[in-house]
Amino acid sequence: MIWKPNVTVAAVIERDGKFLLVEEETSQGLRFNQPAGHLEADESLLAAVAREVLEESAYHFAPRHLLGVYRWHSDESNTTYLRFAFTGEITGFEAGRQLDTGILHAVWLTPDEIRASQSRHRSPLILRCVEDYLAGRRFPLELLVHYD
Repeated sequence: MIWKPNVTVAAVIERDGKFLLVEEETSQGLRFNQPAGHLEADESLLAAVAREVLEESAYHFAPRHLLGVYRWHSDESNTTYLRFAFTGEITGFEAGRQLDTGILHAVWLTPDEIRASQSRHRSPLILRCVEDYLAGRRFPLELLVHYD
């Protein structure tokens, strides 16, 4: 058997001191997450994160930096995730857009509100990515190469 991690993308988006999260239904109940999801076949990481942000929050997102690459193993699902997290900017909003199944709504929370809600985070990566963002971590997108 060949082991493979699940490759995911996530967006860490800050506006006026608050961060965009989504509240979603999971097998563990209602949880918070950054707009995030799985990389699809023949999709670049940048296209994937822009798509996931739109599908989960109705915001258009332009990635500007790689925040980091994170490996996390969920004991509950026995799944390992390899998360590529990006920072960037909101470039538009589609009011009334139907969000992905399971996503209740997008919310903007302060870092303190995010820290206080850790028991409702989908994974420990939510807070870690916010803390890395606040610490000024940014890497050029040129680190990523996608061959068509």
